[in-house]
Amino acid sequence: MLQIEWLTKLTALCALGVLLLVPGPALALRPYDSTDADVAKEGEIELELGPVGRRREGSKRIEVAPAVIGNFGLAADRELVIQGQREVALDREPGEPRSAIVDNGVFIKQVLRQGVLQDASGPSIATEYGLLLPSVHGDKGTGLSVAGILSQRTEAVSVHLNAALAWTREHEPDLFLGAILEGPYSWAVRPVAEVFGEQASGSPRITSGLVGAIWRCREGLSFDVGIRRAHDGNETIRELRLGLTLTFG
Repeated sequence: MLQIEWLTKLTALCALGVLLLVPGPALALRPYDSTDADVAKEGEIELELGPVGRRREGSKRIEVAPAVIGNFGLAADRELVIQGQREVALDREPGEPRSAIVDNGVFIKQVLRQGVLQDASGPSIATEYGLLLPSVHGDKGTGLSVAGILSQRTEAVSVHLNAALAWTREHEPDLFLGAILEGPYSWAVRPVAEVFGEQASGSPRITSGLVGAIWRCREGLSFDVGIRRAHDGNETIRELRLGLTLTFG
C-alpha cells in the first residue's frame, strides 16, 4: 500500500514536470489570479491544470496551454507551490518567439490562523511568499513576492481577500489587491467571481473582473470555467479559462 501511495505521488510529480517543460502564468486558486487561505494537507499533492485557455490583448490572440500549479502539502500548515504556464502567440510579430513559458514561480504558503477553511471557527488567515522565476523566451529577471490572504465562509457565500507586494522581474515595485466571491460551498456547481487591481511602478494600472463556475465532480476532482475581462492601461484584455483540479494523497 505504501509503494502504491508513493507511486501515485511520483506520477503526479512527473506529470507536473512534463507539462512545465513542454516547448512551446501565474494563476493561484483556479480559475482566479487570487487565492484562498488554505493549504494542501501534509503529504497531499494538488494539481491545478489549465489545458485550454485563450486570451486576446487588443488585437493579439494568445493560446494558454497548459497552465499548471502544483501544491505539495507540508507539515505545520504549509505547502510548496510551483507554477508556470505555456503561451503560444497566434498573431506573432516579426522576431517574436512562437511560444514561451511564463509566470513561473516557487512559493511557500502558510496558514497563520486556522479558521473556517480548516473546520475551525472564524476567518482563516494565511501568507504566501516566494520567488518569481525567469521566463523561457520572455522576461529573464527574477523577483520576489509576499502576500496576505483572509478567507471567510458562511452557508451562503465564501469571500477571499488578497493583498500582495512584489519586486517584479523587471525590478520594479508592484501592488496587487484582489477579492474572490463564491456561491454556497455545499452546491455541486457554485457560481464564482473575482475582481483585482494591480499597479507596477512605471507600468499602466491593470483592473480585472472574472465570472465563472466551479463543478465539484467528486472528492478530489473539480472542473472550472472562467470568463475574464480586464484593462491594462488603454488595452482591453479578454480571456477564457477552462481547467480542473486533482488531489492525490
